[in-house]
Amino acid sequence: MGAAANRVFVARMAGLAVFDPLGDQVGRVRDVIVMFRPGKPIRVVGLVVEVVGRRRVFLPMTRVTNIDAGQVITTGLVNMRRFEQRPTETLVLGELLDRTVTLTEDGGQVTIEDVAMQPTRTKEWRLCRAYVRRVRPGRFARRGEAFVVDIDDLEGFGIVEERQGAANLLAAFDGLKAADLAEVIHELAPKRRHEVASALTDERLADVLEELPEEAQVEILTELEFGRAADVLEAMQPDDAADLLSELPPDQRDQLLELMDPEEAEDVRRLLAYADDTAGGLMTPEPVVLPPDAAIAEALARVRRADLSPAVAAAVFVCRPPLETPTGKYLGMVHIQKLLREPPHQSIGSIMDKDVKALPTHATLEQVARVLAHYNLVSVPVADEAGRLVGAVTVDDVLDHLLPEHWREDPADLRDAGMTGEIPRVV
Repeated sequence: MGAAANRVFVARMAGLAVFDPLGDQVGRVRDVIVMFRPGKPIRVVGLVVEVVGRRRVFLPMTRVTNIDAGQVITTGLVNMRRFEQRPTETLVLGELLDRTVTLTEDGGQVTIEDVAMQPTRTKEWRLCRAYVRRVRPGRFARRGEAFVVDIDDLEGFGIVEERQGAANLLAAFDGLKAADLAEVIHELAPKRRHEVASALTDERLADVLEELPEEAQVEILTELEFGRAADVLEAMQPDDAADLLSELPPDQRDQLLELMDPEEAEDVRRLLAYADDTAGGLMTPEPVVLPPDAAIAEALARVRRADLSPAVAAAVFVCRPPLETPTGKYLGMVHIQKLLREPPHQSIGSIMDKDVKALPTHATLEQVARVLAHYNLVSVPVADEAGRLVGAVTVDDVLDHLLPEHWREDPADLRDAGMTGEIPRVV
């Protein structure tokens, strides 16, 4: 079999399933790690593999027995210790894609869109080829031609660019959910993290920020131009935006609130008035609210909205007009299972649950958790002293505050306790 038959383009490996010899899935490929050595070929030292609990671990290439279209086979020995990038290592997808280099043949500049690796006769994997596109000068220039070139015919391959795009990196991870993309971004160096954040749409970046640790949220937001930062905050859930703004200095927080849409900013300001470990600080001010005479069909149409999270869509709150928070008097709630069991023409007021009383805004985190557990709820209403609905606390927000402070940085801590094998890291 020729060398070309064993050649693998790295961007196509993103998300590939990793299996042990018995056919059990170990995880999925998230990146490839290489090592630059002066005057020597670029060596592939291993894969970054995402295992259960979104933990990213290091898999040495010496433990990879086969790579083909659709899967990676290993010896079955995987070190479950969280991957930490070393200074001498480079992530192919995270750091090399979109890098601009020079062709030795004519001195022209090209952008790296993909790179290929292949094994040598001694079974050592090396980068061998690059799929590149010519850089055309001018802001409105057309895209240049694309072609494959030997790695040895490129200069500046290992030099970090001052300003690097992110289009090809994002294309490699296009199908990832926000939580998984957040994990990818969190693993990048700060410079690369900012470049990727800049390339995301406001809505996508908002979703990703909601899944990142607070320190990373603040770091990314403060690197954005103020106008764009305000747009991203508007696209976030109000409770998440309030949590993020509470971590900023007062002058920055006030400036961003002034730049936000007045209605969006008002919701966030109301949440900032409450302590973050109370029902008022935990709640979303935008639950699904309908009057008692609304038909079940209308309620089902409302909870089908794509922009609602599963927790928010799990219940409809019944109130007197006005229906924007703070609403008229809170009357009760209807669970989505109840809506699905009753005739579509029936009014929600006739089937609402009146037993679940609204919590006051000052209710503690423990009190909120107890109510959710006692009534087997996914969300619970929150009302002011006048009995007006001001929001709802969802179970995901409670879990966010009950889990250890840095759980997002190592989400496998609780599930993978004891799964920290001491298999040596072979490079």
